[in-house]
Parts: sequence; C-alpha cells; structure tokens
Amino acid sequence: MEKTAYILHIRGKVQGVFYRKSTRETAERLGLTGWVRNEPDGAVTAEAEGPEEQLQEFIAWCKQGPPAARVQDVEVKDSVVKGYSSFEVIR
Repeated sequence: MEKTAYILHIRGKVQGVFYRKSTRETAERLGLTGWVRNEPDGAVTAEAEGPEEQLQEFIAWCKQGPPAARVQDVEVKDSVVKGYSSFEVIR
C-alpha cells in the first residue's frame, strides 16, 4: 500500500479546545501515523502519512476540528514519508 504524507498548518481558535487530542484520535481511527503540536503563534501543525483516501478524510476533519474549535484556515503542503510508527501529540 503506497503512503503519502502532508504537513498541515491549522489556524483559528485551535489551542485550548482539545484540538491535538482529537486530531490524534482521528488519525488513529483512520490508520494514519505522524504527529501534532501547538505553535507559539496560536496555530497547530500536524504531519500525517498514510493512504491518500484516509489522508483526504483527515484533512477534511482538520478543517472542522473538535466542537469547541473555530478553524479559519488549513494550509496543506506535500511532505516526505518518514515511516512513523504511531500518531503522537508533541508537547
């Protein structure tokens, strides 16, 4: 199965609303690997890899986020598959 990888930069009200935890749960449900972290500017960055179909579902979820989030923008960039073994929240 061919894997693809993307880096997502998510802006809006995305810190303090369980965005990272929910992102990890969504990625795990979709069978994706990678990481998610808060950024100093109030944004959230995630890197995810896996099958393209699941990644597109993940990106669509990131544009909504958990109920308390207010996502304004999601920038998606191609990345290189690094072979992560799980999906982690980076603190």
